[in-house]
Amino acid sequence: MEIRRITENDIPECVRVIRRSFQTVADEFGFTAEKDPKFTSFATTNEKLERQMHVEKRPMYACFVDGTIAGYYSLRIIGGGIELSNLCALPEYRHRKIGESLMYHSFDRARELGFSEIVIGVVEANERVKHWYESYGFTKSGECGEYDTFHCILMKRSI
Repeated sequence: MEIRRITENDIPECVRVIRRSFQTVADEFGFTAEKDPKFTSFATTNEKLERQMHVEKRPMYACFVDGTIAGYYSLRIIGGGIELSNLCALPEYRHRKIGESLMYHSFDRARELGFSEIVIGVVEANERVKHWYESYGFTKSGECGEYDTFHCILMKRSI
């Protein structure tokens, strides 16, 4: 397993990984492209990631397993803070510590950028994911707001 910053050539594969990874959440909660077009599994495109890389200048990383991208995350600097965005692992690579490794990697990168706290947005109804983040020290810190048919909360953690 190797975590490294992605290149522009990695973007199409990262889009596939993000969409497939978040599709399990969409399936669990009945999200569809028609009624929930802003949900990650439907809203992520090559153009969106290219904009995040080149315009927003987001640090973007992938976890490679035997040369295959198995997980992904990016960091978004917003105001005076930093957000962990699109942390994911492909379903067939889950329960292998990829998400945990990417999360701790993101903490290191955020600290290198001068931050002492990180936030992440989570679908409020997704108790399993909220509990997973809580097990790593995240606590609810606010609201992301309403998106189509779901509500999102912010969770934060000192790093």
